[in-house]
Amino acid sequence: MKEHTIIEIQNLQKAYMMTEETVNALRGIDLTINAGEFVAIMGASGSGKSTLLNILGCLDKPTSGDYWLDGKNVKSLKKNQLADIRNTKIGFVFQSYNLLPRTSALENVELPLLYNGSISSKERRQKAEHALEAVGLGDRMRHLSNQMSGGQQQRVAIARSLVNDPVIILADEATGNLDTRTSYEIMALFQKLNEKGITIGFVTHEPDIAAFTRRNVVFRDGRLIKDVQVENRTNASEALAQLIDENNIFEN
Repeated sequence: MKEHTIIEIQNLQKAYMMTEETVNALRGIDLTINAGEFVAIMGASGSGKSTLLNILGCLDKPTSGDYWLDGKNVKSLKKNQLADIRNTKIGFVFQSYNLLPRTSALENVELPLLYNGSISSKERRQKAEHALEAVGLGDRMRHLSNQMSGGQQQRVAIARSLVNDPVIILADEATGNLDTRTSYEIMALFQKLNEKGITIGFVTHEPDIAAFTRRNVVFRDGRLIKDVQVENRTNASEALAQLIDENNIFEN
């Protein structure tokens, strides 16, 4: 049985004009991501990984090359079609959470569904509740986002990314603002979601975070220089338990 391909890009190039100079952010990238994969997209600042993420998320268009998302060639789509794809096919998780302050977790998670006219308000509420339960926040639904810890806010953001049943979650440095313990908690959640079959593309520059994923693709100067399966993947729940034990020993 052929694997279901979620993302396929061929000879993808992106160039920006900076004053009188052309900057080649992506130089002929070929990449395939299949359903159920958990891929870390890595590289130093300026390597091209953020440019790639913007294109994968239909926030930007390549200069040339092709990008298929769930079997559809994105290059030919108009602005309103791209907006529809962003809202139905892709779940976004950002470093800075991007939640509405003084708004409940439930209302934040409902937001993407407000643009879907086929879903009733009752169904919207049910789907948002289910997504919050999936990230372990069933008892915090009515809490305001600005009354939550960073880790809880990121869980709300992950629930929001799940609520539309996307074909892929794209996470941009999703642990970048979190301490080690909270980062491990979030990665344990991503591993749990991936084990349920959810496809994840995770941008990070931290090798210890990439060790929690199943595959690492590494960029340098706009080129994909490495694409490897992760051998002996780190179990985030076990790493978290070990960290807590070490902290307890240190405190005692």
